[in-house]
Amino acid sequence: MWAVRRPSPHPNQSGPPFNALAARRLRAALNMGPEHVAHGMRVSYGLPYVTPDLVIAWERGVASPRNPELTALAGVLWCSPGDLIGRPQTLREHRVARSLAPQDVARAVGIALPAYLRMEEKDGWRGTDRQSAALADVLGLTLPDFVTVTGREEKLADLLTSAVTTRWQGYVRPVAKVAPLDRRVLENVLQVLHQDYQGHMTATLSWGGGSGDSDVAGRDFLDRIVEHFWAAVDRHP
Repeated sequence: MWAVRRPSPHPNQSGPPFNALAARRLRAALNMGPEHVAHGMRVSYGLPYVTPDLVIAWERGVASPRNPELTALAGVLWCSPGDLIGRPQTLREHRVARSLAPQDVARAVGIALPAYLRMEEKDGWRGTDRQSAALADVLGLTLPDFVTVTGREEKLADLLTSAVTTRWQGYVRPVAKVAPLDRRVLENVLQVLHQDYQGHMTATLSWGGGSGDSDVAGRDFLDRIVEHFWAAVDRHP
């Protein structure tokens, strides 16, 4: 898509999470040196400042390419931008991973471009249910991705923490508002997480650990509560 090859309107804006190892492997598979990559980006993509040293810095994780640089690097390495980034975390990162321009997403979800750009800049999605469904479709978002990019993950963590440390039954509906899943699935998952947490705490004490060890084990579990939640959802039949 030609639109994503234009210079970024925000030149000081950070790019998506860069997978340095993937870039190095792709270059090696093409039998290219850093100088060949730099030359291709200068000549074919109009980025005169790209040098072999800059390419090496990207591959070593010392620096990360910005959006237009990532697109150019992907073109030189004959891959998609998504092949060169880690797991996207923000709305902007998901858009770049799909090689979409901001105006493409704004048009698809029915939001004015300036309003959409403000949401990207503030990492705060404010769309309606219909617009949210369209966003998930155009960006290929899974439910965990959607929860993350819409800024709901922290709230989900708080609700799950309360659910496993108190009575989980009272948190089915609040969790469903943040992560819209079937009620039966949520009931089962919350019950499993509650049992896992309580069982983990009991096991720590029964192994001879003191209350301090139990507290540490509990904090470790709660620190990864969202990860445990999605894993339990995936395991649900």
